[in-house]
Amino acid sequence: MSAVSRVVIVMWQADPSAPDKAAAPLIYASCARALDMEVEIHLTSSAVKWAFEGVAANAFSDSKGEFSILSHIQRAHEMGVKIYLCGMALAEHHRGEPMIAEIAGQTGATAVMGQLQREDTRVLVF
Repeated sequence: MSAVSRVVIVMWQADPSAPDKAAAPLIYASCARALDMEVEIHLTSSAVKWAFEGVAANAFSDSKGEFSILSHIQRAHEMGVKIYLCGMALAEHHRGEPMIAEIAGQTGATAVMGQLQREDTRVLVF
């Protein structure tokens, strides 16, 4: 068995209705990058709304309001985490809002499922 060198994080329930749940996957992503792993985050379902300008900037993961979800996204992006949007979820939730700059592109469920075939990859779902 080969060592794990890639992590795919699927943000599904960690959506704007529960910002306190969104920080954990973003922190895990940054930690994995600090360990030199390749990391992808896939925003699915209503979690794609984090990519809409203003949503992540106005949501906080802590009770003091010091850490916005956008700050976690920006940190992960600066560390080299690639952030993708689910095309089906985007079609369902996007109504023309501008997107934040940290988004790498669109992908889908097949791309995530394909990652499961790799011995060097783990998929985490939040």
